Amino acid sequence: MAGQARLSVNLNKVALLRNSRRTGVPDLLTFARLAREAGADGITVHPRPDERHIRRDDVLALAEWMRPWRPGFELNVEGYPDERLLSIVRAVQPEQCTLVPDAATAFTSEEGWKLNGEDAPLVNSAVAALKASGCRAILFIDPDPSVVPRVPSTGADGVEIYTGSYAASVRDRQPAASLDACCEAARAAARLGLVVNVGHDLNLANLPLLMSAMPAVNEASIGHELTTDALVTGFTAAVGAYKAALGQAG
Repeated sequence: MAGQARLSVNLNKVALLRNSRRTGVPDLLTFARLAREAGADGITVHPRPDERHIRRDDVLALAEWMRPWRPGFELNVEGYPDERLLSIVRAVQPEQCTLVPDAATAFTSEEGWKLNGEDAPLVNSAVAALKASGCRAILFIDPDPSVVPRVPSTGADGVEIYTGSYAASVRDRQPAASLDACCEAARAAARLGLVVNVGHDLNLANLPLLMSAMPAVNEASIGHELTTDALVTGFTAAVGAYKAALGQAG
């Protein structure tokens, strides 16, 4: 790959902790500042319909706070492409929007778009709306190279390859097949000139193998595992460690 993969720090779990009290602590903007000062390349937020972590007002506040450093320090907004999400995108004009096929009740994002006859019309319409808002459109997909050729017809700029199954295979000490699937999907996307992002359950134990094998990674969005490590090492140190791990590219 050319250059180091970017680190977008997902602040969902910081917001989840804040929402367990009515004190506003921890403050989301404080952790966005710490992430930037520690070398992160951007912030990711996923404003779900139930606002169990990130709220609409959080996205507005982050976009405004980040204004002096954008577009170099990017805002990535994730979510299901309903009118609620698209209205947030229109309001903050993020550099990137990652579309996921989560139902409103989804626990977390664990499945990608298939881009078949069932979901393609929804995706095509949403991508057109994102492009009209001036942001990069990314589609969350499974590590399945057969899906990749369907991406260009949607108008999307790239993909985020789901790495949860890869992370599970590392825990089971049998990563070969899942790692190969991620790499093949990345190669297929790169051949088509698509942006290649990765995300879900990435941590300091599984990132080195992935980054040494996987080609063309532009960005990794990491939140849960980074926040968990930060409970031990501190947030600044955790961001620095993940940034360093992303430099171990083949």
